[in-house]
Amino acid sequence: MEAPPGHDKNADQIAYWNGPGGQRWADRQQIQDILLKPIADILIDRARPKPGDFVIDVGCGSGAVSIAAAERVSPTGRVLGIDVSGPMLERARQIAPAGLPVDFILADATVYPFEPARFDLLVSRFGVMFFAEPARSFANLHKALKPAGRLAFACWREPRENPFFMLPLQAVYKHVPKLPQLGPEDPGPFSFASEQRVTRILSEAGFSGIAMERCNLTLDPAVGGGLDAAVRSALEIGPAARALAEQPPEVVAAASRSIREALAPFARGQTVPLDASIWIVTASV
Repeated sequence: MEAPPGHDKNADQIAYWNGPGGQRWADRQQIQDILLKPIADILIDRARPKPGDFVIDVGCGSGAVSIAAAERVSPTGRVLGIDVSGPMLERARQIAPAGLPVDFILADATVYPFEPARFDLLVSRFGVMFFAEPARSFANLHKALKPAGRLAFACWREPRENPFFMLPLQAVYKHVPKLPQLGPEDPGPFSFASEQRVTRILSEAGFSGIAMERCNLTLDPAVGGGLDAAVRSALEIGPAARALAEQPPEVVAAASRSIREALAPFARGQTVPLDASIWIVTASV
């Protein structure tokens, strides 16, 4: 599948999300939408899309937040979901209800020529932490917002606040080397964990009234499917899956047993509730 043109420094992310990694997310769309629904619900509540709003959903993935926003801005508003992942956008187009006011575009939000001052609201669920130069990306998005425009996005807080990720990853580290240490300015799932960094980035991009709300949640990687499903989830996507990429089957099997041992104490019937923590970031133009 052809990757979109983009900012040179985003090339690695564009390649990843158009390769096997992006395809795995697309294939797991239904499960992931159930798993992350509590976060989507909080985000939509804080973003307050209303009838007639024009909305950008950045890093829209398989479209869950775009669809939820479009249901609220209908019939006179419209949502533009933008993502660099061809596989995930293909899935988004498949599941979007017919007639819903939502469009999906394969593009890099860092450089995409949005119509200036066209949009009322910018939203994102975990789609903004992977920009190589986030201040530049947000400055481009800022130009697309109306003078009274607003922003609301969800990002992960620091790893220690997210056993949801770290329990499987620490289990995997018994068998494989640790993932490369990311610098404080490098893109990644936890790159927006710092309040100071997020505030600086958004301020440089022209936003004001920046607020960050800590939201603690419990997420079930099993999605009601039991311990085996939780282990399978950790092996398919997320940091543990990345650490196991290209490892031989015997190493993956050993790591799978360790993940199961780590998660077993948290199993409650067919669920495996794990603590997670996010920021809901809001700002205005």
